[in-house]
Amino acid sequence: MNSIMSATPPNAFEAPTGAITSARINGAPAASGAALAGGDLLSLTDLTPRAILDLFETARAMKADITPYRKVLDGKTVIMLFEKASLRTRITFETGVHKLGGAPIYMEHSTQRLGERESMKDYGKNLERWIDCIVARVYSHKVIEELADAARVPVINALSDRFHPCQGLADLFTLAERPDGLGGKSLAYIGDGNNVCHSLMHAATMLGVDMTVVTPKGYGPAADVVEECTRFAAAAGCTLRLSTDAAAVEGHHAVYTDVWVSMGQADQAGKRRKVFADYQVNAGLMERAGRGIEGGSLFMHCLPAQRGVEVTDEVIDSHNSVVYDQAENRMHVQNALLVKLLRDK
Repeated sequence: MNSIMSATPPNAFEAPTGAITSARINGAPAASGAALAGGDLLSLTDLTPRAILDLFETARAMKADITPYRKVLDGKTVIMLFEKASLRTRITFETGVHKLGGAPIYMEHSTQRLGERESMKDYGKNLERWIDCIVARVYSHKVIEELADAARVPVINALSDRFHPCQGLADLFTLAERPDGLGGKSLAYIGDGNNVCHSLMHAATMLGVDMTVVTPKGYGPAADVVEECTRFAAAAGCTLRLSTDAAAVEGHHAVYTDVWVSMGQADQAGKRRKVFADYQVNAGLMERAGRGIEGGSLFMHCLPAQRGVEVTDEVIDSHNSVVYDQAENRMHVQNALLVKLLRDK
C-alpha cells in the first residue's frame, strides 16, 4: 500500500527564544492536553506539541548542566516495575532519578506478571500510598492502563506492546539537537510497524516532521495509530506516507529501524526473518535514502540491535549513526519528564 496524507497548518505559534522548535507546528492539543504535573504518560497522545517542545527545552538545559536540578526530586520515590528485560530503560531511569535527588526502587516482574498475584486495582491502590511515581515496562498496554486508572500518582509507560513514548521523545529530541533542528526534516522508518514505530509516528507528526513508514505487507502500524497521526500531520502541515516498497526511503534526512523479532515473538523468528529480508538497512539502502541530502542520511535505532539482521555493522558503526546519542538522550528526556510530572505535583 502506498498513500500520502498531508495538510496545511491552520496557524503557527511563537516559540520561546532559543527553543528547539519545528518550523511547522501549531498549538492544537494532540488529545487530552492534560497538564503534565501529576498526570500520566501512557502514550504521546497524552501530550500536546507545545508540551513536547517544552520537555525538549528542559532536557536540553539539564543535559548542558544538571546542577540546578540536583534536588528536584528530594524526598520522592519512583518505583520501576519491569516485566521485560532492559538495559537502556532501566539504567536511564534509575540513574536519572538518582541525579535528580530521588530514590528509585526496581521490581522485576519477569517471572510473575503484573495482575497475576493480585488485581491491578489493588496493586495501584497500595503503591499510591507509598510511592510518588510509577514507571512500568510491560507486555500488555491494558495492564498499564489499569495501573494508571487505579493509582493517583503519575504513571509512565516505559514500554508496552502498543507504545514506547519515552523512546519516541528521545528520538525526536536527538533530531532536534542537530544544528538545523527539526524544520524541514524528513524521517523514514523501515521494518516492523510495532510499538516503537507507533510512538515515533506520534512524535514526528505532532512536531511537523515528514514521515514515511515502510513495512512488509501485513506488518504495518495499527490502523487507529495511522488515523491519529493523519490528524496530527494535518494540524502540523507535514506528510505521513505508508509504503511496502523499501525504495520509498529515498530522500530522507534519517532512516530508523528496529528489531524484526521482539520479546515474546521468538516463535515467529524464522518466518519474520524471511518476510523482512528485503528491508535490511545496509549501505545500499542508506545510499538511496541519502540522495539529495547534504552529508547523507542519519541512521537511527532504539537498540538493542541484531547486527547483520535488520542492520549491518557498516551502517550502525558509521559516522552517520546516532544510535548512542539516542540512548543517552533517553535519560535526558526522561529526567525532564520526571521534573515536569513531580516538581509541581
